Amino acid sequence: MYSRHRFPGEIISYCVWLYYTFPLSYRDIEKMMLYRGIEVTYESIREWCQKFGQQYANQVRRKRPYITDKWHLDEMVVDD
Repeated sequence: MYSRHRFPGEIISYCVWLYYTFPLSYRDIEKMMLYRGIEVTYESIREWCQKFGQQYANQVRRKRPYITDKWHLDEMVVDD
């Protein structure tokens, strides 16, 4: 999936995850990665988000519990 890219898949997926999980800009993520010693431009992060964002969203949707899943309350405590 991440073949023929300059950076390893872990870095690409981490940047895409940061962008879609938190209210961060591409430049914010660029600064965060630079702080960790990884020099990547915000333009590369933007391209990764456009290219891999939908795949990431599909994976997140698959992991969510369905509405039809049943949840049972085991114990409840009410404090006064």
